[in-house]
Amino acid sequence: MRDVIIIGAGPGGMTAALYASRADLSVLVLEGGLPGGQLNNTADVENYPGVGLVTGPDLGMKMLEDSSNFGAEHAYGFVTGIEDHGNYKTVLTEDGNYDTKVVIIAVGSEHRKLGVTGEDEFSGRGVSYCAVCDGPFFRNKHLVVIGGGDSAVEEGSYLTQVADKVTIIHRRDELRAQKILQDRAFKNDKIEFIWDTTVDEIIGSDMKVTGLALRNVKTDDVTELSADGVFIYVGLDPLTKPFEKLGITNQEGWIPTNEKMETSIPGIYAIGDVRETVLRQIATAVGDGSIAGQEAYKYIEAMAD
Repeated sequence: MRDVIIIGAGPGGMTAALYASRADLSVLVLEGGLPGGQLNNTADVENYPGVGLVTGPDLGMKMLEDSSNFGAEHAYGFVTGIEDHGNYKTVLTEDGNYDTKVVIIAVGSEHRKLGVTGEDEFSGRGVSYCAVCDGPFFRNKHLVVIGGGDSAVEEGSYLTQVADKVTIIHRRDELRAQKILQDRAFKNDKIEFIWDTTVDEIIGSDMKVTGLALRNVKTDDVTELSADGVFIYVGLDPLTKPFEKLGITNQEGWIPTNEKMETSIPGIYAIGDVRETVLRQIATAVGDGSIAGQEAYKYIEAMAD
């Protein structure tokens, strides 16, 4: 029986592990991927106070080190569900089950797919959702980025370090990204924009991407654009399917909480990108994690009284 099990080792999960273990609780962090979560898909982090400019993977590794300083354990495991037994919970994984007094859900989200023909077929063969991971494979090529938010514009700018040209395609006539990111992209000679346009199909041959079929949302005209790679940033979907049976998610799959990060079930907390919230950033995930770690301590102390 652990005091706390944290599902997910992103910035929020690792901060919760730091706070809970520092309060002398027994803590296990379960992660099904690389520690750091979305940090591993982020080229440069420049808006997290106190560290200056740092790569996402480097910041993730530093957070991993710090999260273990007070005895928190880390283990690899895919969580398939949670059973609520009142004063204790059982976390179900593919490799076994764990009993715990508190669960903190920090599984984050994943990049949303376009759902168009060719996307799955050419995934890993020119279709990518991670500029940091796959950008170096397209040196001196023409790349397309789909989306208009922070991730699309920031990663599009990153790709100009390796690509000959980057075309950002957005379904609206203006970007949604922060102004500082927009300004950098507009000033970058390697970046071009195609507005009011969606993707009908990702085209390829010989098992690699060769272009896209594009549709103008105002004229309905369809054109083709040659490209060597497509990077998709059209939003996020929460990774909450294992927790749907608990009844703690909303219609979109996000988990509503109060200011203490409490879900509708006592002893189960949710933090970071998986929460129903207005901003999903490293700083907000870290703030959520610190609150949940401290609230877990208070919850367990109240159980002992």
